This record gives sequence, C-alpha cells and structure tokens, in this order.
Amino acid sequence: MLKTILSISGKPGLYKLISQGKNMLIVESLDASKKRFPAYGNEKIISLADIAMYTDEEEVPLYEVLESMNTKENGQAVTLDPKKAKPEELRAYLAEVLPNFDRDRVYVADIKKLIQWYNILIENGITTFAPDADGVEEEEGAE
Repeated sequence: MLKTILSISGKPGLYKLISQGKNMLIVESLDASKKRFPAYGNEKIISLADIAMYTDEEEVPLYEVLESMNTKENGQAVTLDPKKAKPEELRAYLAEVLPNFDRDRVYVADIKKLIQWYNILIENGITTFAPDADGVEEEEGAE
C-alpha cells in the first residue's frame, strides 16, 4: 500500500498516486479536501515505500516503523500531539517503537513528520503497511 502513497517536498501531508502522465503524476490529497492535481518531475516526490529510518545498525524500512506504531497504538491514531510535544517526549515515543534509532541522524522534525504521516494513514483507513509477499498490492474498496 505504501508504494502508492507519496510525499511531495514543499507540500504538507500525504498524497495518493491516481495515475501517471507524461512528465507528471496525478495525485490526490489524503486530507479532507481529496483535491486532485498534477505533480511534476521537478518536484521532489518520494513513495513512502522508499523511505527508511536510521538505526544504530542499519536502516529500517518505514513500513516496519509504522507497523510497530500500529501495534503500540492498537490501530488508533497517536494521541501525542507532535506540534505541542517537547523534543524529549518525541524522542521517548520513537524509542518505544524503534528502540535503536540513531539519535544523531534522526531529528525531532523527522519524528514529528513520522507521527503526522501515521495519523494521516490511520485517518484514511490505511492500517496495513507491509508490502505484500508477491509484490502486488490490493486496492482499497471505493467509498
């Protein structure tokens, strides 16, 4: 599922890939507006499936961190407000879900973004983060 969920540099929130055109992608905002618009090749666009978190040993794929958060929160949104939380609280939260995260290379801004993304995914009914074993992802039902 995370392969079709995108982050676009300079734009808040997350976006779902709808289709591809020549030199652009058609994306839909995962916020309440569900607004669709083109995202062009000159924008930094990254799939959540391609993101990893630094740890003391190696990089851990984002889906593993999200799965750990989902387990900790019992499938609910994180109650810790990333905008109001102190840096120590954010680091303590991440230490609960990813105990060996690299404290030098994972910044407070990264933890805030991680919590925001997790909450956006949960609000949109996306609760399975691991890639399917056969590499083919199931499409969510239309609403």
